[in-house]
Amino acid sequence: MKTSLGEFLDGLTIEGELYTKEEDSSVRCHACGHRCLIREGKRGICQVRFNRGGELFVPWGYVAALQVDPIEKKPFNHVLPGEEALTFGMLGCDFHCAYCQNHLTSQAMRDPGSDVAGSLVRRVAPEQMVEIAKRSGATIIASSYNEPLITSEWSVGIFREAVKSGLRCVYISNGNATPEVLEYLKPYLSAYKIDLKTMQDKKYRQLGGVLENVLDSIQEAHRLGLWVEVVTLVVPGFNDSTEELMESAHFLRSVSADIPWHVTAFHPDYKMVDPAPTSVRTLVRAAEIGLEAGLNFVYAGNLPGHVGEYENTFCPKCRTLLIERYGYIIQKFHLTAEGNCPKCQTAIPGVWTERPEEVHLGGVGMPRMAMR
Repeated sequence: MKTSLGEFLDGLTIEGELYTKEEDSSVRCHACGHRCLIREGKRGICQVRFNRGGELFVPWGYVAALQVDPIEKKPFNHVLPGEEALTFGMLGCDFHCAYCQNHLTSQAMRDPGSDVAGSLVRRVAPEQMVEIAKRSGATIIASSYNEPLITSEWSVGIFREAVKSGLRCVYISNGNATPEVLEYLKPYLSAYKIDLKTMQDKKYRQLGGVLENVLDSIQEAHRLGLWVEVVTLVVPGFNDSTEELMESAHFLRSVSADIPWHVTAFHPDYKMVDPAPTSVRTLVRAAEIGLEAGLNFVYAGNLPGHVGEYENTFCPKCRTLLIERYGYIIQKFHLTAEGNCPKCQTAIPGVWTERPEEVHLGGVGMPRMAMR
């Protein structure tokens, strides 16, 4: 008899840590903002965390996507520019975004068209992941592609070994977090990228989320001292009104003017193929709104060479060009070893190298497979 994807993945699990036991053998999961109450024999919304015998079992010991990417692709513009990140993902998500570019992995167990994702699974141990990173020349390990919050135990298993070896660790997440999972991740994370998809709760619920959870996560991650960068995919007709973009920017400004805001271009994908790709004009307008709202660092992504200064980092005090980029490629890097502007000595917030003379300039900026 052919094994289903669920049965196969259920064999790649361990007992989780982010849950509490409830009455009648139920469990309450704390990995994401849904806080699923999972009955015996049932699954959470993510479909990959499940209750067996009154215990919560969670994904462990595999990757479904693994490659080396420029850290700028995540995107992080204030985290070790020019470095490469070994980026891994598993299967499953707690959202069901109609425009997901990683739907093959994220919607496995939910969308029958994604069942082929089981063929992508490769078993691996945390120690092997660290060795792969070192062999690939990566200095960062990133959890991405599906939603990492729902596989946080596995991420921490890898991150524990990575931190011991001097590697940095980052999350690329939808931000549907809980205070419990952020505290759990905090000892290992250097940076946390969060998607702010819309400022309308009704639209968030169409994607499978709750706006308040994401806003709370941005505030809490910043309060905990994690380096936070926020991305808004600007989708025509969905979240591209001046009013909504201004609301997003003002919210971020209320948390910190130093949070980098990336406004990125949509292109038709998965089940959302009707809207046109985001225009250069719309993207530049979104970036201008961010600056008008008082944010110090605003970036327009996915359209290299077309958005002018919005690919680059400037000193917010004297406007000196600090980092010049073309897409994922660093062309010039002028920060001091202390992370300061060389002209006015203003401290630029971020996670910077202490050896600016060694920043990789003019790299190819293309992903590389890390394991075959």
